[in-house]
Amino acid sequence: MKPDFELDEEDRTQLIELALEARSHAYAPYSRFLVGASVLTQQGSLFHGCNVENASLGLTICAERVAMGSAISAGFQRFRAICVVSEGGVAPCGACRQFIREFGGDTVILLVDADERSLKKETTIGQLLPDSFSLKS
Repeated sequence: MKPDFELDEEDRTQLIELALEARSHAYAPYSRFLVGASVLTQQGSLFHGCNVENASLGLTICAERVAMGSAISAGFQRFRAICVVSEGGVAPCGACRQFIREFGGDTVILLVDADERSLKKETTIGQLLPDSFSLKS
């Protein structure tokens, strides 16, 4: 699914800077893999989050879900874009892909390499999770 809007350079810059800042707060004493994320709602509001690990690794919360949960708790449920910052600029895990899909099949995903502080890839959730599961029409 192709997004019905284009992100401009200002949006990209804000999302990247906010996700980089969020990454600096990540709690990852076990993996040492720090991740920051930021989301831009359909209404133009920005939220951020970082990964939060736990000794019981299954209880770890990914940065993407922390950022989206923050926005959802503030009353926003549709997202234009999500930026994920990590070493190497990795894509969201499968659980996060499904979570993102729940709130928008056309959400733009920015993958940023934290070391280079640069955009590695711009894609959509539809491209990362084709033929995704949904109970919504």
